[in-house]
Amino acid sequence: MSGIVLDTHVLVWLLGADPRLGPLARALVAEAARQADVSFAAISAWEIAMLVSKGRLELDRDVLAWLTAAARLPGFRMAPLSLDISVDSARLPEGMHGDPSDRLIVATARRLGAVLVTADRALIDYAAAGHVEVHPAGR
Repeated sequence: MSGIVLDTHVLVWLLGADPRLGPLARALVAEAARQADVSFAAISAWEIAMLVSKGRLELDRDVLAWLTAAARLPGFRMAPLSLDISVDSARLPEGMHGDPSDRLIVATARRLGAVLVTADRALIDYAAAGHVEVHPAGR
Protein backbone atom coordinates (compact mmCIF):
# COMPACT_ATOMS: atom_id res chain seq x y z
CA MET A 1 0.00 0.00 0.00
CA SER A 2 1.23 3.49 -0.83
CA GLY A 3 -0.21 5.21 2.22
CA ILE A 4 -3.30 7.32 2.63
CA VAL A 5 -4.25 10.95 3.03
CA LEU A 6 -7.40 11.72 4.98
CA ASP A 7 -9.70 14.45 3.74
CA THR A 8 -10.57 16.93 6.48
CA HIS A 9 -14.03 15.55 7.18
CA VAL A 10 -12.64 12.01 7.30
CA LEU A 11 -10.15 12.97 10.00
CA VAL A 12 -12.99 14.49 12.05
CA TRP A 13 -15.22 11.46 11.45
CA LEU A 14 -12.45 9.02 12.34
CA LEU A 15 -11.54 10.65 15.63
CA GLY A 16 -15.17 11.29 16.50
CA ALA A 17 -16.19 7.68 15.77
CA ASP A 18 -18.73 8.98 13.26
CA PRO A 19 -20.69 6.16 11.57
CA ARG A 20 -20.45 7.96 8.20
CA LEU A 21 -16.94 6.52 7.96
CA GLY A 22 -17.56 3.05 6.58
CA PRO A 23 -16.01 -0.21 7.75
CA LEU A 24 -13.77 -0.66 4.70
CA ALA A 25 -12.43 2.88 5.07
CA ARG A 26 -11.81 2.28 8.80
CA ALA A 27 -9.94 -0.93 7.97
CA LEU A 28 -7.86 0.90 5.34
CA VAL A 29 -6.92 3.57 7.89
CA ALA A 30 -6.07 0.95 10.53
CA GLU A 31 -3.81 -0.92 8.11
CA ALA A 32 -2.09 2.28 6.98
CA ALA A 33 -1.58 3.30 10.62
CA ARG A 34 0.10 -0.05 11.32
CA GLN A 35 2.49 0.84 8.49
CA ALA A 36 2.95 4.40 9.86
CA ASP A 37 1.48 5.77 6.64
CA VAL A 38 -1.58 7.90 7.49
CA SER A 39 -1.33 11.59 6.64
CA PHE A 40 -3.59 14.59 6.72
CA ALA A 41 -2.79 17.77 4.85
CA ALA A 42 -1.65 20.86 6.73
CA ILE A 43 -4.62 22.75 5.26
CA SER A 44 -6.92 20.36 7.15
CA ALA A 45 -5.63 21.76 10.44
CA TRP A 46 -6.59 25.24 9.27
CA GLU A 47 -10.01 24.04 8.05
CA ILE A 48 -10.76 22.36 11.39
CA ALA A 49 -9.63 25.42 13.36
CA MET A 50 -11.84 27.65 11.20
CA LEU A 51 -14.86 25.37 11.63
CA VAL A 52 -14.39 25.45 15.40
CA SER A 53 -13.93 29.23 15.46
CA LYS A 54 -17.16 29.69 13.48
CA GLY A 55 -19.09 27.35 15.76
CA ARG A 56 -19.67 24.82 12.95
CA LEU A 57 -17.66 22.07 14.64
CA GLU A 58 -17.45 21.17 18.31
CA LEU A 59 -14.55 19.10 19.59
CA ASP A 60 -14.03 17.41 22.94
CA ARG A 61 -11.07 19.73 23.75
CA ASP A 62 -9.28 22.84 22.55
CA VAL A 63 -8.69 22.71 18.80
CA LEU A 64 -4.90 22.97 19.09
CA ALA A 65 -4.82 20.12 21.63
CA TRP A 66 -7.15 18.08 19.39
CA LEU A 67 -4.98 18.60 16.31
CA THR A 68 -1.78 17.92 18.24
CA ALA A 69 -3.27 14.66 19.52
CA ALA A 70 -4.32 13.71 15.97
CA ALA A 71 -0.82 14.30 14.63
CA ARG A 72 0.63 12.17 17.45
CA LEU A 73 -1.59 9.14 16.92
CA PRO A 74 0.49 6.05 16.15
CA GLY A 75 1.08 5.89 12.42
CA PHE A 76 -0.34 9.39 11.77
CA ARG A 77 1.37 12.59 10.67
CA MET A 78 0.47 15.99 9.33
CA ALA A 79 1.92 16.43 5.85
CA PRO A 80 3.45 19.90 5.73
CA LEU A 81 2.51 22.41 3.07
CA SER A 82 5.63 22.35 0.93
CA LEU A 83 6.59 24.50 -2.04
CA ASP A 84 6.04 21.49 -4.30
CA ILE A 85 2.53 20.86 -2.99
CA SER A 86 1.68 24.57 -3.20
CA VAL A 87 2.70 24.74 -6.86
CA ASP A 88 1.22 21.34 -7.69
CA SER A 89 -2.16 22.53 -6.38
CA ALA A 90 -2.17 25.23 -9.05
CA ARG A 91 -1.18 22.76 -11.78
CA LEU A 92 -3.69 19.98 -11.23
CA PRO A 93 -5.04 18.32 -14.37
CA GLU A 94 -8.20 19.69 -15.94
CA GLY A 95 -11.44 19.04 -14.13
CA MET A 96 -10.45 19.95 -10.58
CA HIS A 97 -12.67 22.64 -9.08
CA GLY A 98 -11.24 25.84 -7.60
CA ASP A 99 -11.61 25.25 -3.83
CA PRO A 100 -8.11 25.95 -2.46
CA SER A 101 -8.39 23.48 0.43
CA ASP A 102 -9.47 20.62 -1.81
CA ARG A 103 -6.77 21.48 -4.33
CA LEU A 104 -4.11 21.36 -1.60
CA ILE A 105 -5.45 18.07 -0.23
CA VAL A 106 -5.46 16.48 -3.69
CA ALA A 107 -1.98 17.85 -4.42
CA THR A 108 -0.77 16.40 -1.10
CA ALA A 109 -2.13 12.95 -1.97
CA ARG A 110 -0.62 13.10 -5.45
CA ARG A 111 2.78 14.29 -4.18
CA LEU A 112 2.86 11.52 -1.55
CA GLY A 113 1.64 8.90 -4.04
CA ALA A 114 -1.13 8.15 -1.56
CA VAL A 115 -4.77 7.17 -1.69
CA LEU A 116 -7.14 9.98 -0.70
CA VAL A 117 -9.93 8.86 1.65
CA THR A 118 -12.91 11.16 1.09
CA ALA A 119 -16.68 11.31 0.86
CA ASP A 120 -16.52 14.45 -1.31
CA ARG A 121 -18.42 13.59 -4.50
CA ALA A 122 -16.49 16.16 -6.57
CA LEU A 123 -13.16 14.58 -5.53
CA ILE A 124 -14.47 11.06 -6.17
CA ASP A 125 -15.57 12.17 -9.65
CA TYR A 126 -12.17 13.81 -10.24
CA ALA A 127 -10.49 10.54 -9.28
CA ALA A 128 -12.64 8.66 -11.80
CA ALA A 129 -10.78 10.62 -14.50
CA GLY A 130 -7.54 9.07 -13.22
CA HIS A 131 -6.03 12.18 -11.61
CA VAL A 132 -5.82 10.89 -8.02
CA GLU A 133 -6.54 7.55 -6.36
CA VAL A 134 -9.50 7.71 -3.98
CA HIS A 135 -11.14 5.37 -1.52
CA PRO A 136 -14.73 6.43 -0.78
CA ALA A 137 -15.09 7.12 2.96
CA GLY A 138 -18.61 5.74 3.15
CA ARG A 139 -17.58 2.21 2.30
